[in-house]
Amino acid sequence: MATATRTGTTGKTVGAPSTATGGTPPGAQAPPLSERFGAWVRAHRQITSWVGAILVVGAVLFVWTMSTKRRTEEIASRDLQGARFAFENQNYPLAASELAKVIENYSGTNASAEARILLANVRLLEKQPQQAVTALKDFAPGAPEAYRAQAYGLLGAAYEDLGQPRAAGEAYENGSAAARLDFLKAQMLSDAGRAWTNAADTTRAVADYRRIVKEFAKEGIAGEAKVRLGELTKGTAL
Repeated sequence: MATATRTGTTGKTVGAPSTATGGTPPGAQAPPLSERFGAWVRAHRQITSWVGAILVVGAVLFVWTMSTKRRTEEIASRDLQGARFAFENQNYPLAASELAKVIENYSGTNASAEARILLANVRLLEKQPQQAVTALKDFAPGAPEAYRAQAYGLLGAAYEDLGQPRAAGEAYENGSAAARLDFLKAQMLSDAGRAWTNAADTTRAVADYRRIVKEFAKEGIAGEAKVRLGELTKGTAL
């Protein structure tokens, strides 16, 4: 039996909604996301092939980079051992030479950072504070966290040896801020207080000693800080 159809004024047959454009008919459930993604991949095979290739190459480069970095660290650590042996045996000229090689050849490694710290020590022991400043001035602000406080501490000592107490005070305060242990924070604030006192900047010296007494009262250096604070303020600060 034939089914009647109704035509509008345009003469077009009015029937079920068309799905020719790929849309989802009203009331019909959309395909799962996985199916839609699979359809997209099949329709864009060339793009997905390129993306896959890029991901594979990236993974290979990452593994290669990490492996190379690990080997470099191992070699740098081995060379550093020789320089450290010379340092411990007080052969400072040889130690300085070997440490400079580690710094130059293995920049960016932990061994290089440690070598720079040891080289600054060598310079100070050999009464060459300006060379210690040269080794540390640009290095300290961006030094790895494990070495930053020590770098600032040595920089402060070098500035003191050069007769530049204000620069020393700044370095010690930066070292205290970078230190992770309370006793070291307190010690560097004490060093800063001494430097500011030598620079005739009583205000900053008192501020540093007060911080020790207030924030690090349990540390041994707090007793000395109270004494210095009393001397600078004639006892009024306490």
